[in-house]
Amino acid sequence: MTTALLLAGCGGDPSPAAAPSTTTTARTTSSAVPPTTPPTTPPPTTTEPPAPTTPAAPAPVVVLDPGHNGGNAAAPGVIGAPVPDGTGGTKPCNTTGTSTDAGYAEHAFTWDTALRVRDLLVAAGVQVVLTRDDDTGVGPCVDVRGQLGAQVGAAAFVGIHGDGAAAGSRGFHVITSSLDPGGADVAAGTQSLAVDLRDALTAVEPVSDYLGTDGLDVRGDLAGLNLNTVPAVYVECGNMRNAADAALMSGEAGRQALAQQLAAGVLTFLGR
Repeated sequence: MTTALLLAGCGGDPSPAAAPSTTTTARTTSSAVPPTTPPTTPPPTTTEPPAPTTPAAPAPVVVLDPGHNGGNAAAPGVIGAPVPDGTGGTKPCNTTGTSTDAGYAEHAFTWDTALRVRDLLVAAGVQVVLTRDDDTGVGPCVDVRGQLGAQVGAAAFVGIHGDGAAAGSRGFHVITSSLDPGGADVAAGTQSLAVDLRDALTAVEPVSDYLGTDGLDVRGDLAGLNLNTVPAVYVECGNMRNAADAALMSGEAGRQALAQQLAAGVLTFLGR
């Protein structure tokens, strides 16, 4: 709205009042409103589900069978009792084992060496089951030992022994069963295990010059192998009646060297 002002001349009579005049000025109302943009809805955030993970394979199980036991000699009635031999017949529960000419017993050698192999395999992620808990007990019988591999779902069974042959004979050999108790597939696995162990052990000990061929022997009279339905071998780590083999097997450094190669052969077999 505009307000009219009355103006008077300087020094003169006032001019007659002008007729009131009302000027109407049209009010321009701006109705321009910014165009309304429809609200934008952000696309939903999609979170990709985590990719499925494959569970880690369980660690393989290996049975180590340290031959004989320290209490066997004091329990002839127990170790002489007949047990199944895997051929339909029987054989004694266990034996006392052999020794070096200096008196170092096979049961002590097998126990110490088995513990060293166990530690190396455990460090490599393998579960290890021993057939006996110490070196002062009696047994277990050979049939009990031979069935343990299947009971614990073992990938391999390795019996650790020392031979007691003539003093002029030297070297190690790996024994497998001639009966193939676990079938053809297990027999093939047993052969691979035997070869892997043979190849590893040649780094520290010559192959036998008195039994088997190229360090491998096959027998049908060993219940611990005849009753095994997993890949299974006995390793005669040397002839304890031979001076050179006895020196290796009696010393800590020698047993550690044998243990390292036994563990290496097992790990090769397992593909680890």
